[in-house]
Amino acid sequence: MTHRRRAFHPQTSSVSEGFDPSLSVMAVRPPIYPVSTYAFSSAAQAAHYFELALGKTERAPGEDPGLIYARLNNPNAEMFEDALTAVEKDANAAAAFSSGMSAITTTLLSLAKPGQKILYERPVYGGTDHFFRHMLPELKVEAIAVSPGGWAEAARTHAREVAVAYVETPANPTLRMLDLEALRGCLDAAVSDRRVPLLVDNTFLGPVFQSPLKHGADIALYSATKFLGGHSDLVAGAITASDPALVAQVKTTRAFLGTICEPFTAWLLQRSMATLWLRMTKQSKNASRLAEIVKAHPAVRDVHYPTLFVGDQARIFQKQCTAPGSMIAIDLHGGREAAFRFLDSLELVRLAVSLGGVESLACHPLTTTASEMSEEDLREGGVTEGLVRISVGVEYWRDLQKDLVAALDAAR
Repeated sequence: MTHRRRAFHPQTSSVSEGFDPSLSVMAVRPPIYPVSTYAFSSAAQAAHYFELALGKTERAPGEDPGLIYARLNNPNAEMFEDALTAVEKDANAAAAFSSGMSAITTTLLSLAKPGQKILYERPVYGGTDHFFRHMLPELKVEAIAVSPGGWAEAARTHAREVAVAYVETPANPTLRMLDLEALRGCLDAAVSDRRVPLLVDNTFLGPVFQSPLKHGADIALYSATKFLGGHSDLVAGAITASDPALVAQVKTTRAFLGTICEPFTAWLLQRSMATLWLRMTKQSKNASRLAEIVKAHPAVRDVHYPTLFVGDQARIFQKQCTAPGSMIAIDLHGGREAAFRFLDSLELVRLAVSLGGVESLACHPLTTTASEMSEEDLREGGVTEGLVRISVGVEYWRDLQKDLVAALDAAR
């Protein structure tokens, strides 16, 4: 939906990329296209557009795939995809979805076939865990949890059947990080006759503070509801990839499932992209201050935050990320009872299960977002009774400090 221009810094591209005013009566910002179907200039053009959409013919370099029907593509989704492609380092294509889970499930259904296996490391988001353990088996696809440090052995053991490797880094809710280059090396060493796609849920840090595609990932996945949207007023998902053919394969599945992002939501996403760097930078600075303060409180057993990592986790953070982000996980002495006292005592920070918005939020993962996980998965993933997840917003950090410290005092 936009003409090619010289390359800009992603901070600039997040504001300006994806939209050509000359295509919309010279409007300086994108309009909304609430349209279900699009007219063709000729029958031959209609036939060609369908051949492109169905993969019966290759798109010529620089060719516009054309608009057919809103379930297949729409101008607002395409503009957001262009903007996201421009800000994701090493990305050459993107796809927008109706939710983060639709991005995950549509992508996996495109790449994993009956009889194949998905390798993943715990913890993963509760919805992803449910899809792995309860829905994929019905489709004859097995999801196998890999223990930390066990990727080389798992990749060798399942080399013939593995369809994809799937990880979150930082993981939800513990912020555990994985070395993507090392993981890529394990997969390539075990499977020499093909490239096993590495899928990375990059919701917590990307695309501003972490770029999985630069470190060996094939697809970066997002719950765009979170930082990309950033205002807790939409639900959406997205993927990016270096290989446009990989995104095209997923888009074909998306077209038939109808999981594309609808126009108004895509328009809101592109609106939010313009402030992405501003918001995430402010949130990360707030969280960095608060993590140190929270760590010193006697009610706190442990704090999971990238600047506080030691050993191998610190090494991965320093190699892979440019900033720590705004997610903090704290483990409280006193378990669930202390966690509930803390949450119930918050005044400024809202008790809610989402994250990445301009407002600060907190939740108890074990009884909410991770409540469907098995005891083994909770234990292996480090999701404890006293764990609280905090998404730090853009408020004045001293106000947040007062609220968190008062709630921690109540949790003792």
